[in-house]
Amino acid sequence: MCACPVPVLPPPRRQELVAFLAALGLDPEAAALAEADGRPGLGVVEEALTHTSARRPWNHERLEFLGDAVLRLAAAEFLEEWHCGLSVGQRSALRAQLVSDRWLAELGERCNLEQVWRIGPVAAGDRAGQATLRAELCEALVGAVYELWGGPQGGLLAALRWLTPHWQRSSDDLLAHPERHNWKSALQEWSQPRGLGLPVYHCQEASSLHGDPRRFNCTVSLQLPHQAAVTSCEGWGASRRAAEQDAARQLLERVRPVAAD
Repeated sequence: MCACPVPVLPPPRRQELVAFLAALGLDPEAAALAEADGRPGLGVVEEALTHTSARRPWNHERLEFLGDAVLRLAAAEFLEEWHCGLSVGQRSALRAQLVSDRWLAELGERCNLEQVWRIGPVAAGDRAGQATLRAELCEALVGAVYELWGGPQGGLLAALRWLTPHWQRSSDDLLAHPERHNWKSALQEWSQPRGLGLPVYHCQEASSLHGDPRRFNCTVSLQLPHQAAVTSCEGWGASRRAAEQDAARQLLERVRPVAAD
């Protein structure tokens, strides 16, 4: 393990992190055992929850790097255990959703990450960018759990203990309603078997304001059978991807009733 500054925590902060870990379904006793062995304990959790914007001697980046690898392996183990009937391709697509920044941001919100994180004043004032912070710190927290609970000697099991209930709920929803999470793929999967080809997207930036929900405008077009005109819909979003997803959703909701007539 590389040498890095170890946070020294005052008793109130230690109590706060112990309660936080317990709320995640993890036994905080692992931190005490680690510290008794001379290894970093709760300081690892503090490191994971400290964003670079806080400008402290330690930050989340090392553990985010570790957490990225742990998260993908843990998701693969979860799918092998709970969704082994899916094809490899289906599992790969589902895993991509279960380790996405969107999913991590939602996990951070469910776990009340904002109550314990350390972020800088500028980041604290940027409400639009806080989903990204939640995703980054959640990934770092995965790395911290892996490291604190023994790394190769039990860290993966601890990560799975925390993440599995959340993944169970999310995977059930994703499998039941896949279009809710990837409208572009759903539209493409609807259009191609009908010989309509690929939807065409045209996006442009309408605002330079970061976090503006109407920063990007996107139009998606599709040629429907027995119709001379091309059917198109317009979408908006804070990113190009979000605008494309919004446009795809609207077009799919429009063309499905048309095709059924």
